[in-house]
Amino acid sequence: MQYNIAMQNRKVTYRLYPNASQQKKMLNMLGVHQRLYNRALEQRIQYYKENQKSLSFANQCKSLTVWRKEDEQLNAINAQSQQVTLKRLALAFQAFFRRLKSGDKPGFPRFKSFHRYPGWGYKTHGDGFRVFVTDDKAHGRIRLSDIGLISMRGNPRNRGEVKTCEILHKAGKWYASITIECEPKRTHGKNAIGFDWGVETFVTGVDNTQVTIKIDNPRFLRNELPKLKKSQQDVSRKTNKKSHNRKKCIVKLSKLHAKIANQRKEFSHQKSAEIVKRYALIATEQLSVKPMTASGGAYKKGLNREILSTAPSKFLSLVKTKAEEAGAWFVEIPTRKVKPSQTCHGCGAQKKKSLSERYHVCECGVRCSRDENAARVILNWALDWASGQKLAELGSRGSFTMLNQKTPAIPFC
Repeated sequence: MQYNIAMQNRKVTYRLYPNASQQKKMLNMLGVHQRLYNRALEQRIQYYKENQKSLSFANQCKSLTVWRKEDEQLNAINAQSQQVTLKRLALAFQAFFRRLKSGDKPGFPRFKSFHRYPGWGYKTHGDGFRVFVTDDKAHGRIRLSDIGLISMRGNPRNRGEVKTCEILHKAGKWYASITIECEPKRTHGKNAIGFDWGVETFVTGVDNTQVTIKIDNPRFLRNELPKLKKSQQDVSRKTNKKSHNRKKCIVKLSKLHAKIANQRKEFSHQKSAEIVKRYALIATEQLSVKPMTASGGAYKKGLNREILSTAPSKFLSLVKTKAEEAGAWFVEIPTRKVKPSQTCHGCGAQKKKSLSERYHVCECGVRCSRDENAARVILNWALDWASGQKLAELGSRGSFTMLNQKTPAIPFC
């Protein structure tokens, strides 16, 4: 079944291919925005020291008008894009005060070096940038103010109206992250699934037709660890920060990190789309990744690295978003209440297990892997939760057949 939701904003990332002259101009523009960010940050700090209160975004926009008259480089580029840079700093301060109020580590906004500054943005299509694509053709071109027409490669899943744009510089490559307002369209299946995320196996799931699915952990980071270690050592050994060879090593290291990030991102998108396409009710447990990796010291650093490498929060967020687009139901069960890993799916008995216990054996006769048992517990809880009126409401979409068939409590290996 295909399901359409109301107009939503979605980001589409295009790879840009500027020529040598355009790339030089883009690097120069990146430097202008980086210096503007640092200048605005310095102004905020100085203003607080003198007046004991924060400087607002609106006040900094007024200062920008003065700066543009004094600085030829600032005056030469799009004013709206400079306001986006000031807004980025304002959002950084909002996040700082929010963390300070909640008792978290504050993380005061930092001055940005040129190599650590990500890029700049435009807030209105037609003011500083314009995208040229055809409805029946992927890719296209983008015109940037003071730079020119640049070829780009990419294809949005759903076409719509272009709203904003961010130009990003990563590992020597240029990208355009374009926000479009569109009506997302996806299809979903007819069955229900409960799945358990893990490190040994990325996803272990059981659906209401007794089908067990397993998605292996690709371990992108572990596969590249030897190369990462060598590249990091090459950078560390070159202490002269002005050395050309050191810069080459930094670029090589950043490209390797970008490769791993892209692999992880593509994998998460593909697998989340497959799950949504096959199922109409998707259930998993609530995860708190930060507490899982916040402690443990040296003896647990390998496990913490593997947990973060799988990016579980990102994966579950993608499943949830795609389920909403398809009109499917995404349920996160309360982990502390249900305790999927400690509960038997056959009799409901709870028994504590250490992380080393990878197999579930219960006195009632149930024997299966720990992850499969957790998936069955999650599925049973979701089916009970979706019973009665809720199930009738979901069924009104014409997609939830067979949801009332409970998973029998039988030994399953």
